[in-house]
Amino acid sequence: MAKIELPYLLDFCTLQTEDFTRIHTFFDNLKEGRLTTTKCMKCGEILWQPRTVCPHCNADEMEWIDLPQEGKLFAFTEVIYGAPLGMEQDAPFSIGLVELENQPMSVLARIDDAHYEDLEVGQEMKLKIITLEDGRVWFRWVHKK
Repeated sequence: MAKIELPYLLDFCTLQTEDFTRIHTFFDNLKEGRLTTTKCMKCGEILWQPRTVCPHCNADEMEWIDLPQEGKLFAFTEVIYGAPLGMEQDAPFSIGLVELENQPMSVLARIDDAHYEDLEVGQEMKLKIITLEDGRVWFRWVHKK
């Protein structure tokens, strides 16, 4: 896992323990190198982002499932101005929507190690898990090489 520094001010990564979020399992799984989400046990819908209640049938019985760690770039953009507080020093950076292999969903995240000019729809991408200074985790995309 890559380690990055991020100011805590207006941090977008939530506190990730059971005391603070009901989807703490998502973060525990990321720490193990797994991208996961919830699947409704009543209607079978696979939900992204992970949820505790199904928006399709209102059931609250979920199971955790693994998602592919690879996919194809569906769309992307570049943040040049107006980056969120704490990320201004990172601009410009790219964000991409990646269609996951064999799943009916796309996942949006920052793209590391790529310039906007080098990105193309259809490029193969893979998951990159990042570790914040305080041990919390998040994810990004990188080119599959």
